Amino acid sequence: MSIRIIIADDHAIVRTGLEMMVNMQEDMEVIDTASDGNEAFQKTMLLKPDIVIMDLNMSVGENGLTSTRKIKEAVPEIKVLILTMHDDREYIFRGLQAGASGYILKSAEDMDLINAIHTVEKGEAYLYPKAQKLLIEDYMERLVNGGTEDIVKLLSTREQEVLEYIAKGYTNKEIAEILYLSVKTIETHKSRIMEKLQLRTRPELVKYALKQGLLDFE
Repeated sequence: MSIRIIIADDHAIVRTGLEMMVNMQEDMEVIDTASDGNEAFQKTMLLKPDIVIMDLNMSVGENGLTSTRKIKEAVPEIKVLILTMHDDREYIFRGLQAGASGYILKSAEDMDLINAIHTVEKGEAYLYPKAQKLLIEDYMERLVNGGTEDIVKLLSTREQEVLEYIAKGYTNKEIAEILYLSVKTIETHKSRIMEKLQLRTRPELVKYALKQGLLDFE
């Protein structure tokens, strides 16, 4: 019986190439493709594939992280394999936190992807070598720090600054003036903070900042 797969990527040429490669395998079948996260979620709910190969950042519509989280909440048994160009710690951790079973780079060899599909289909986790190294480093860091690493470390120093000012009630314009940045740049930082921390509103940001002890009003 073939492994039924949906491919989600915002580039048509990537979807076509992946579909051709996967369909060349005797035990795999691409049953549909999607160009954004929301379409991937809708088709996954309709077709119930075994695996969704998911890009992270899709230029239009819902991103891959949000779609992955929604899929895993709705149908936990469906596996999500993230296939992306991003190889840094932040994206790896966010993908795994969203519920992905595997994480592989678009620069990987064809057979590495096929191996990744087989691995997650069996219910095992697949991580490319650098991701494994980062997870081991993170585990060792947790041991050294007593197991108390906080999600705020996902934010850059600048993003932590912006988060603090937002939580204190400053407007985007005021923050821009304080940090000598454009309002558009502040808005971009705010969007990235919200995405990384999976928050939606300013009150949620304030609550988070209070919990993390980021609000020093002295």
